[in-house]
Amino acid sequence: MRTVIASLVMVLAVFCVSVSNARAAETLTLKKALPLIAAAEKKAEEIGVPMVITVLDSGGNMIAQHRMDDALLVSVEISANKAYSALAVKIPTDELGKLAQPGKPLYGIQNCSRVIIFGGGFPILAGGKIIGAIGVSGGSVEQDMDCAKAGLAAFK
Repeated sequence: MRTVIASLVMVLAVFCVSVSNARAAETLTLKKALPLIAAAEKKAEEIGVPMVITVLDSGGNMIAQHRMDDALLVSVEISANKAYSALAVKIPTDELGKLAQPGKPLYGIQNCSRVIIFGGGFPILAGGKIIGAIGVSGGSVEQDMDCAKAGLAAFK
């Protein structure tokens, strides 16, 4: 009987550690977000455009926001809303923009609070699941997207 109980306790302990490790892998933390921000900032420096970079967790809570010197003040709100939009609809904001044009299935979604329909926001995926989002603002749409993609590349 003791052997059976000991075996069950061991199986339960292994299961709990496995579940804990799986949850940790699915969570976006500040430690995991900072390299994304650093990579996006590095790209912004390369192109000579100060940016605001925002990273949200899977619940839409801000993990970090970084405003480079001289970045546009409006980009603080826009970068956060780009990340929120990508997270809320589970697609990059540039793709959302295509779906939000007149005659397209999501036309009018831009009238929802916080929804941005131009590029610079991307979901962050791990193990096929969305664990957060990044939003970048401060330059042209293409520059914002390039910096956000540089951040995503640092995550993978």
